[in-house]
Amino acid sequence: MKAKTIIGWRECIGLPEFGIDQIKAKIDTGARTSSLHAFKPRKFKKDDEDWVRFIIHPKRRKKSGAVTCEAKIIDNRVVVSSNGTRERRMFIATNFKLGPYTFPVEVSLTNRDEMGYRMLVGRQALKKKFIVDPSTAYTFGGEKRRKP
Repeated sequence: MKAKTIIGWRECIGLPEFGIDQIKAKIDTGARTSSLHAFKPRKFKKDDEDWVRFIIHPKRRKKSGAVTCEAKIIDNRVVVSSNGTRERRMFIATNFKLGPYTFPVEVSLTNRDEMGYRMLVGRQALKKKFIVDPSTAYTFGGEKRRKP
């Protein structure tokens, strides 16, 4: 069995397909799927397939550095949020980069404007790869590494 890497409850995740080096993410083993804060998502057709164009602001509370992204829609699903609200969301496939690791994930696009983090990484993205240590954060840098 391959050893799993220990990560913290907060990490900086890269989105290489969108040219984003890092975005602060909350690691949430209680969430099944991962989600990304996307502004102005707009569906369009490309080669007879459904795609979405959206804007990411990698830094919270900063409109500068906005990145316009495009991705193929792989699914539309109803997601139940932590407060019990049901919402139909578009899902895309992309890669996450965490430290030296790059791995494929499915991520939903949603409005996380009121949330503390632009991205939430759920347990499907983590399984078979990582173990979360809730006493640490930013194990691969990007922010001050913290241990109580």
